[in-house]
Amino acid sequence: MNIRKLLTASAALSIAALPALAQEAPVPDKGDTSFMMIATVLVLFMILPGVALFYGGLVRSKNMLSILMQSTVITALVMVIWVVYGYSFAFGGGTSPYWGGFGKLFLSGVTMDSTAATFTDGVVIPEYVFIAFQMTFAAITAVLIIGGFAERVKFGAIVLFMALWVTFVYFPIAHMVWDGSGLIFNMGALDFAGGTVVHINAGIAALVGALIIGPRIGLGKDMMAPHSMTLTFVGASILWVGWFGFNAGSNLEATGGAALAMINTFTATAGAILAWALIEAMARGKASMLGGASGMIAGLVAVTPAAGSVGPIGAIVLGAIASAVCYYFVDVVKNKLGYDDSLDVFGIHGIGGIIGAIGTGIFTAPSLGGTGGEDYSMMGQTMIQIEAVAITIVWCGVISFILYKIVDMVIGLRVSEDVEREGLDLTTHGESAYHY
Repeated sequence: MNIRKLLTASAALSIAALPALAQEAPVPDKGDTSFMMIATVLVLFMILPGVALFYGGLVRSKNMLSILMQSTVITALVMVIWVVYGYSFAFGGGTSPYWGGFGKLFLSGVTMDSTAATFTDGVVIPEYVFIAFQMTFAAITAVLIIGGFAERVKFGAIVLFMALWVTFVYFPIAHMVWDGSGLIFNMGALDFAGGTVVHINAGIAALVGALIIGPRIGLGKDMMAPHSMTLTFVGASILWVGWFGFNAGSNLEATGGAALAMINTFTATAGAILAWALIEAMARGKASMLGGASGMIAGLVAVTPAAGSVGPIGAIVLGAIASAVCYYFVDVVKNKLGYDDSLDVFGIHGIGGIIGAIGTGIFTAPSLGGTGGEDYSMMGQTMIQIEAVAITIVWCGVISFILYKIVDMVIGLRVSEDVEREGLDLTTHGESAYHY
């Protein structure tokens, strides 16, 4: 697959204008449709229970249910917003480089017979399937953010912030990167499954939130170790399984492109796990399970934008590099700068997404086993990738800052000191995860 083909494939994430005559309209392929329905459910599996358990195990036991409830409500909220106006804002068929317009409000014009294009000319899937697939991407991105300020933010504030954030950050970035009229798409940037849209977006929003809200009470003094590494491992493992829907599903059809994304989701993750364990063993004398899970997620994040354009060996190297850089940010940079990114959303998703997005420009080169054509320019594409990353960081960072401030003025972001010390499970939700 050459780069023009890859860009055309990315454009398939926008809805194609199909022929007006019914007899000329392509018929959805049942195999591709089934494949995409399974991929969509796998991405939901990543959120509930994947992210919820991964994050839940990392917090203290008194805040376990708050993470589960936040994950559940945010997922439901984003799904409702998506069908009301989010799909239209991202893929509504408008010509603006920044948003999709009002053409698909309330899923206007979408029927059982309407279709969305895939990689191959003339091959389509039902539009409802495409809508549902992209809906899960929006939902998981919002849920990822809560790890940056876990254990100290009001439930109502989180719900309001997420409604505003997907509206003014996620939908525009999704349009810019994946829609045929989008700013970043037309720059020629490569983002197969969401390095910029999902991971850099979530990581930057989490970092901004952590900086504005401030550290948890007792950070550096009180015991804040994960209360259940078992649940964290279960959640991380579910994420790896679900990620095959995330990456392979972004091919939109069951072809060799999906197969490439699938094997890269294996190899990049394996390389990242081994790299994290090796670095940790060398630095601390022991390789921890938390490190193994962190390396797993770092590799998955890094390969997301590159899954459809790098080779399996390049994916291993990309995963290992991302794992090493993420380890440095989690273990060194965060401690030196003193910010409390509670569950390392920026350190793993933000940094891993940046490494993956930039690395896509490098490892897509055919000389390194990638799918770039004979005229592929490694330097030229890498510079485009850097520009796309910069736009995403600035857009997300500035608007997220404004939205946090608005929510803080309206209802306040942070819970009281007494509530934070008692835990959010009882004080906010009136129940406890464990009874002793």
